[in-house]
Formats: sequence, C-alpha cells, structure tokens
Amino acid sequence: MMDWQAWVGREQRRSDTVTDGLLTRWCATLDRPVPAAIPQGLHWCLCLPDAQTAGLGEDGHPLRDESADSFLPPVPLPRRMWASSKVDFCEVLPQGAHVERISRVISVKEKSGGSGRLVFVEIEHETLADQVICVREVQSLVYREPAPAGVPPAPPPPGSSTFDRSTWNVVRSVTPSEALLFRFSALTFNSHRIHYDLPYATGEEGYRGLVVHGPLTATLLLDLARRQLGENSLRHFAFRGTSPAICGEELNLALRSEGDALVLGAFASDGRQVMDAIARI
Repeated sequence: MMDWQAWVGREQRRSDTVTDGLLTRWCATLDRPVPAAIPQGLHWCLCLPDAQTAGLGEDGHPLRDESADSFLPPVPLPRRMWASSKVDFCEVLPQGAHVERISRVISVKEKSGGSGRLVFVEIEHETLADQVICVREVQSLVYREPAPAGVPPAPPPPGSSTFDRSTWNVVRSVTPSEALLFRFSALTFNSHRIHYDLPYATGEEGYRGLVVHGPLTATLLLDLARRQLGENSLRHFAFRGTSPAICGEELNLALRSEGDALVLGAFASDGRQVMDAIARI
C-alpha cells in the first residue's frame, strides 16, 4: 500500500456566480419549470474543475501527479466513481450571488475488496454565498483496478423479475437518454468518457453501456422529493451508489416515509438497486 497522507488536509478554493442562464439550462435538462429560488442540487454545477483539454487523462478526468498543485492524489488505479455523498443544505443559494467553494481532502484509505484494490478519497466541500455557508458536503470517491479479462460486463442484463412498487409511497419511472447524459456532463463540466463514449465505456472499463452519472441519479431523487414536498424542503440528503445505471434503460425512482426520515432509492426494471438515499426535512 502507498502512503497518501501527504494529501490529507490539502485545500482547494474555487469561485463562481449563480446565473439565470445556468438555472434555466439546469431546469431544461430535468424537464422542470424554473423556480423563483435556486433549487437543491444545483450546487453540483458550481465551482467546477477547469483543467485544459490537454491536461485530461485517458479516462477524461484531469491528470493528477505528485506535485504540490495536485489536489487529488495520483492513485494509479484507472477506474473512478463518485461513490457517495452526505449533504447538509444550510441556506438557500441566492440567485446572482458570488459563490466560493472550499474543498479539503479529509482522508485517503486503501482497501482490498472482491474486485481487488480500492482507494477511497473523502473530500469535504463547503459552498458559501457572500461568505455564508449554504451547502456542506462530504463526498467519497473510489478508485478501482481494471475490469478483469473475461468477466461479464457490469451490471448484468435485466432479469425476468420486476421492481416491486408496493413498499413505496411514490414511484416515478424515467429512462435516461444519451441527450440527458450529455447535458448533465455539460452542466457539470464532466468529461469522464464512461458517460458519452460507448466503445470506451464497454471496451476499456467493462460496463454494459453508457453509465448514468451518480450525481445525476441523486439529482433525480432530489427532484422526486421536490415534487412531493416542494422546493428546498430538505435539510439533509445522503446517497450511496450500489450498482451502475445504464443509459436507455428504465430507472425507477422511489420514496417513502419512515418516522422523521424519507427513504429514497433508484432501481432498475428488474429491481436491482442502483442507489440508496435518506433525507431529512
């Protein structure tokens, strides 16, 4: 195992502005009306990495190295995914406000799993508007080894079973399209090739198709909560990706109440869970 402790505590600051154009394009991407207030989830489209195209790696992510300017550690594992996040919505982002995001690496841990070596990087993000914290988030990235040769593509094709709606209060079914993935990649300035380059996603990373972004699935779950509870109704939202969602396949978004919490989930047509989440009002 390598020692990544030199990266713990590294900090990055980025600034941005919440514009009418960004809000309009975000709502158009989600096929929803433009609200009077900035909606929850839009912070994922602010203060984005801005590496030059020449500074991207084979997978489309910005290259990392051992220099003092490299915010993320140069983990030598080729597959990367946004595994989970815990988000506190502290204040509503004001439209037109100057926004600053302060990001800190809080841990780097190497583990061994069923698929080989894994490296987890936890990052704390604080999004401030006019120096007031509006969103606080702890994000977990995971780096993995290449897909072993001869292993069937992930996830498995949909089986003969069906998603059970009976245990949920609300279910909304969507089918993420190539256009939706493209627009979300553009909104988040995300050039990871698994979301738009089918030969790369299937041939290099071992997926069965184009992969739906984890934060896009999380955004769709936030939108499901918004449809039921109204705009900016949550104070806490945590999600964890459990299996890839594939472009062009049915995705069932589900919500139910459990005590003082909302339990949410995203499921494939056969019931395979894609994401689990919990929220508090």
